[in-house]
Amino acid sequence: MLRIAVPLLAACTFISSASAQDWAKPRLENSPRHLEWVKVKNGSREVNSFIAFPEVKNKATAVIVIHEIFGLTDWVRGVTDQLAAEGYIAIAPDLLTGMGPNGTGSKELGQDGARGVIGKLPPDQITGDLNACVEYCKNLPACNGKVVVCGFCWGGGQTFRFANNNADIKMACPFYGTGPTTAENVSKIKAPVYGFYAGNDARVNATIPKSQELMKQNNQTYEPVTYESGGHGFMRAGEDPKGSEGNKKAREEAWKRFKDLLKKV
Repeated sequence: MLRIAVPLLAACTFISSASAQDWAKPRLENSPRHLEWVKVKNGSREVNSFIAFPEVKNKATAVIVIHEIFGLTDWVRGVTDQLAAEGYIAIAPDLLTGMGPNGTGSKELGQDGARGVIGKLPPDQITGDLNACVEYCKNLPACNGKVVVCGFCWGGGQTFRFANNNADIKMACPFYGTGPTTAENVSKIKAPVYGFYAGNDARVNATIPKSQELMKQNNQTYEPVTYESGGHGFMRAGEDPKGSEGNKKAREEAWKRFKDLLKKV
């Protein structure tokens, strides 16, 4: 069910953008779960990726987490740990691997540097990296073979795009990412798509009606929900101890919905 708010902002809001995420580090440092860096091979390319494993008895569904425009930050890594706490294997690939100084990635670029180069990533490389992560997860002994994809901001748009490029994923959950605008961009989508949007995000929300139209024409599942109190980036901003009450409320509601959807996979 779509709840449409009257958008108050006409552009992507980067206030409290990710410039200070020190609050995100303690979760990782104190996590009781197994967290590690791995190299995921996409042909001759090795994608630096952060993976979190749940403490569960049975094999688990895997979730690929696609980072924001700011690259693979501590907050994004924290999302993988939160998903592991809920019983899922979660992996966040650094799609900026190789774009930093001397072939490095997000950490060395910093958040401003990441924003400066992310638009230069070849679309086929992004797809290849994500395909490699799907195969990596499916072949993990602890995985049940099911893979879900989610992403935030830039990663939200890439999530919708990837759903059109990989028929094996079981669900796609884009968070406040721009949606597809042509029939070609949805023609191969097999997985259900569940969107999470901010009430105060007119730039992104303007793409929802067209995405709905295209998906409906193909009898594909697309269920966008708008969280009235949130601004663009509310999943991150809602975790910030200094974040607004509106973003915290939106994050809480969206996180509950996301967890409920994951249980159905």
